[in-house]
Amino acid sequence: MKLITYLKEGREQLAVLISDMAYDMEVLHPDLPNSMNLFLNYWEDYYPVAQAGELLLKEGTRTSNRGIPVSQLELLSPVPFPTSCRDGYAFRQHVAAARRNRKAEMIPEFDQYPIFYFTNHHSIQGPGEILCMPDHFEKLDFELEVAIVIGKHGRNIKAAEADEYIAGLMIMNDMSARRLQMEEMLLNLGPAKGKDFSTVLGPWLVTPDELTAYEIPAKENHTGKNWNLRMKCFVNGVQVSDGNSGDMDWTFAEIIERASYGVSLYPGDVIGSGTVGTGCFLELNGTGKLNDPNYTEQWLQPGDLVEMEVDGLGRLSNTIVAEDTDWSILQQKK
Repeated sequence: MKLITYLKEGREQLAVLISDMAYDMEVLHPDLPNSMNLFLNYWEDYYPVAQAGELLLKEGTRTSNRGIPVSQLELLSPVPFPTSCRDGYAFRQHVAAARRNRKAEMIPEFDQYPIFYFTNHHSIQGPGEILCMPDHFEKLDFELEVAIVIGKHGRNIKAAEADEYIAGLMIMNDMSARRLQMEEMLLNLGPAKGKDFSTVLGPWLVTPDELTAYEIPAKENHTGKNWNLRMKCFVNGVQVSDGNSGDMDWTFAEIIERASYGVSLYPGDVIGSGTVGTGCFLELNGTGKLNDPNYTEQWLQPGDLVEMEVDGLGRLSNTIVAEDTDWSILQQKK
């Protein structure tokens, strides 16, 4: 099932996507909620009902003229108000390349345990404009990722059982203001202001049963599902990234296990994979300069169109917009 949230009469509306047509949840069954958060909180009760209604529409057993072309809708994040948002560090290829580019040895702890950080779940957004302040344009970057959302409460979840807690997958763009990020992390704290202004999710949430054909085994000595999903990013129509979610070393199941140790996870919690190899300008610029000292760095600029495409998960499009201000916190440094 592909689930979207769109803006309807000034409020969020949950719908299912079938052949590029969106159907509000009440079309599937009158008892289904119109918000993703409520749907996730009662996922085990509501999802089978929604599946049955979707099947009737697909088979033609139930007809409806209430479908709306998705192209006519203003899409929000599929999960517009996550209860929290963590971002992992699952791709060894990205970590190793980034460290190599700054002449640092690969950190052995990467292979010992999965890590994550918390980002601002109030800055989650969907397709459309990304508003950026002047300081954000000091090395503004995208990060190509896949994210999951938790569909039921759990605590101390073992990796062998953790896939059962995943309600769906979606594309994630973990926007990054690199100068702010790098300066504050000199103090061994963060990332904070370099990350908290925008994290993009969308265009829809895809349930795991839709992705069965893409499933592949986890890497050796790892536990949980993985998916063979090609991941690409385009900036102004030019492809800049090419990776695969199947290259994740740490699985979502293993990240869930660590995240839930001594802590409750709740329906609506979002967890990102971390950046796929080649999935950001920071890595691409570093590799380019390593191979050619005259390489010209590229960073996102006002007006840029960023499009992310992942097999089975759709295409997520955003335009970079400069806020109408010259206020800078970088200029306030003592």
